[in-house]
Amino acid sequence: MKKKNILKGVLFVGIGASIYGMLATFVKMAYQDGYTTSEVTTSQFILGLIGLLLLNFIQTITSKQRLSSPSPKEIRTLMLAGTSMGCTSLFYYIAVQYINVSIAIVLLMQSVWFSVVVESFLSKKLPNARKIFATAVVLLGTVLATNLINVELELDWRGIFWGLLAAASYTLTMFTSNTLATHLPVFRKSLIMLSGGAVVVFVFLFFAQIGPLYFDGLKSVYLNFTEYTEHIHSFNYSILWKYGLVLALFGTVIPPILFNIGFPNAGLGLGSIVSSLELPVSVTMAFVLLGEKVLLIQWIGIVLILFAIVLMNLPSKKTKKYEVPEFS
Repeated sequence: MKKKNILKGVLFVGIGASIYGMLATFVKMAYQDGYTTSEVTTSQFILGLIGLLLLNFIQTITSKQRLSSPSPKEIRTLMLAGTSMGCTSLFYYIAVQYINVSIAIVLLMQSVWFSVVVESFLSKKLPNARKIFATAVVLLGTVLATNLINVELELDWRGIFWGLLAAASYTLTMFTSNTLATHLPVFRKSLIMLSGGAVVVFVFLFFAQIGPLYFDGLKSVYLNFTEYTEHIHSFNYSILWKYGLVLALFGTVIPPILFNIGFPNAGLGLGSIVSSLELPVSVTMAFVLLGEKVLLIQWIGIVLILFAIVLMNLPSKKTKKYEVPEFS
């Protein structure tokens, strides 16, 4: 691999990770302006789908060769796998409602050791000593980065719960996107998976904002027609142009494109290390734009997590080169 291509890959992966790291800060700003989780996620996925449809159309008419098409079975499988994308955004954004962005991104990064567990389960082999040590470092870094040793600090358990669910869902997204239908063009595969994620988001929109149910003991009382239509119109459409475009570009369009360009050139190990820039960028953005307080001990924890990511992705002596996956 040429040095120029490696540098190009590192640049694209780094920019993609940095952009994705800014996402939660804009979500928090949208909350501060009165928008709901369902409005934020719906606007992101609607505009993201439109953007990927346009990119697919441009790629189809400009391609000099016929692009691969998915089979009906692959479409169903990719859409099912794509539901994890919708769940990741949904769980992550709910977590941000209850805890600081700097804490939420640390919880999301637990996908680092979650993936080790999943990999061990699938391969039916225990992880090597280096991965076990790196996992321990991640856990120690998490304790420091979330400032859990401060007995006076009260973290909302709901934020921790949804943050860890987001990490689990994110882990599933990484595994499925790298193994399913790798022969498909990036934009086409991403569009199908995003469609699956959109189903989850739209279902959440219905139950959270359009058709809520009120429970009284074991009885559920449905809204009458007048109240139902009022809830339909309660969706604040200004989210689409105020935050939706930024959320779609930073969450579902630009990072996947940059990752697909960058990872094949940088390689999986180096690319994974560079993509961890998402963590310090997210914390810095929260500090600058939201005024979130980040203590020295938390920065130490963040550095430990970054160290663990580097350690986990260093090539072993027996490995001469990295495998390059297909990213969506």
